[in-house]
Amino acid sequence: MDTLTRYPDRGGDRRLLDEVLDEGVVAVLSTVRDGLPWSIPIAYARIGERIVLHGSTGAGALRHVAAGAPVTLTITHLDALVVADTAFDHSMNYRSAVLRGVLESVSADAEELLDAFVDALLPGRSTELRRNTRKELAATVVLTLPIVADNWIVKARNGGASSSEGGWSGVLPLRTGYARVEPSPGQDLPVPASVRAALRAGDPATCS
Repeated sequence: MDTLTRYPDRGGDRRLLDEVLDEGVVAVLSTVRDGLPWSIPIAYARIGERIVLHGSTGAGALRHVAAGAPVTLTITHLDALVVADTAFDHSMNYRSAVLRGVLESVSADAEELLDAFVDALLPGRSTELRRNTRKELAATVVLTLPIVADNWIVKARNGGASSSEGGWSGVLPLRTGYARVEPSPGQDLPVPASVRAALRAGDPATCS
């Protein structure tokens, strides 16, 4: 685990790391190619002690990192806007994580990891789908980044404004969740259980 040099009190432990990873969907994957930085947004999932990524075998960025280029993976959650009574003291409450290392290309358990990836996004969804075809598997690269003791750093900010001059200040918490289900045009099929569950989970009226 790396060490924070600025605001070290915001550093977190493995529990916070798992929370940040498990609540996220999209990360920024960064590497260097021909001496220049290269970053792409990419969907991910934490499966046990590994971060799982996947994409097209034709994607240049994925081919580059699959060949052994070192990477960083960054995930950020904005939890609230901190409103202060001075511009200088406005801030954000957030949770973020950065992992670094070398991605490992997976073939033996690729299909199993893809099922777990889908279920990380929508629990139970893999059992509602047909199996992947050989052609689809051949066109997909599955990569993993191991989570080890010295390759990650996680931090968070909570609370209100750091100082006040007597004016109004406060916190605006951010609410996230799926707003509604929009079936494909012309479709007249029941909404799958996994999708209904995801919608209920994001509805404040159904949450205690």
